[in-house]
Amino acid sequence: MVVYKSIFDGGELRSELENAGISTRFIPSIWKHVLQNPSHCVWDDIPSLPSAVYQILNSKFKPLTSSVNSVNESVDGVTSKLLIKLQNGSFVEAVVMRYDTRLGRYGGNPRPGGLRSTLCVSSQVGCKMGCKFCATGSMGFKNNLSAGEIVEQLVHASSISSIRNIVFMGMGEPLNNYSALVEAIRIMTKPPFHLSPKRVTVSTVGIIHAINKLQCDLPNLNLAVSLHAPVQDIRCQIMPSARAFPLDKLMDTLKLYQKNSQQKIFIEYIMLDGINDEEQHAHQLGKLLQTFDVVINLIPFNPIGDLSQFRTSSESKILSFQRILRGTYNIRTTVRRQMGLDISGACGQLVVNLPKKCDTGLVADIEDLRP
Repeated sequence: MVVYKSIFDGGELRSELENAGISTRFIPSIWKHVLQNPSHCVWDDIPSLPSAVYQILNSKFKPLTSSVNSVNESVDGVTSKLLIKLQNGSFVEAVVMRYDTRLGRYGGNPRPGGLRSTLCVSSQVGCKMGCKFCATGSMGFKNNLSAGEIVEQLVHASSISSIRNIVFMGMGEPLNNYSALVEAIRIMTKPPFHLSPKRVTVSTVGIIHAINKLQCDLPNLNLAVSLHAPVQDIRCQIMPSARAFPLDKLMDTLKLYQKNSQQKIFIEYIMLDGINDEEQHAHQLGKLLQTFDVVINLIPFNPIGDLSQFRTSSESKILSFQRILRGTYNIRTTVRRQMGLDISGACGQLVVNLPKKCDTGLVADIEDLRP
């Protein structure tokens, strides 16, 4: 049985063309044709390619190696979750979220514009980080996605909505699939996709050695760090992988990253009742981050079926936590209102077939939180 490669596995496509003595300048036009004809792309229909290119495409590549198994629409009217079947039979999920740009702020004023869409992308089938509050972690690690399989999520989502922003906050730890991540983002930020690196956000639990490389390999993108606790012992309690990445070393790495990048860092902090949401934790977090240029995003814990050992912090606790960070430490702090809870499309809920019910409305996107 022939196993075809994704046409969006850019390294593989470049190698095949170069080995045949063919210029790689034809690649953007091939990708553009697939993007414009995702469901009925035929290689021989692409105009003006050398004859040898058609032979390579037909024998070794498919326009899409994955397919959309189902699309679940949330009752919120702005969230769609795609269940995508890969060539090896595994499934991943991607989430399209439509935001109102005007809810963001710039220079203290509402941003101009209106509705546009962000795609939450998966980088792995499952995840080996084992965060105890995350549904994906309960799957264990299955396999990495190729760069092409990552990019194909954008192709599938583009048939539903025009995507402006990409967040690597889906299934998997992106920095544990580093090479494919870097290649996928480089493809997404070039023709025919033309996404701005400033509208791509990579979230990580804190893979120190990879953070050190990221700013050099992919300058100008957004870094989001899943911190979730202000001290090492609580981090280890809810994030077993934190044992390998001590908090003091992580903070030193982020300090160097910010010095080199001169960019704001997004800090993700899940609110777990009685675990990390007390006033003392807010003060510890404020002291930890007061010398950084950050936006802290407080995330109310989302239920994950019968797997959860946690409860969501009360609204009053969350708002008190936010007031301390803002008032005492002058750190910009937002509270994430959730989208797609009823289709298990919210933060921490991505695992195949684990539905729950809830409701919400439009929110400001992470890329709209710049001051």
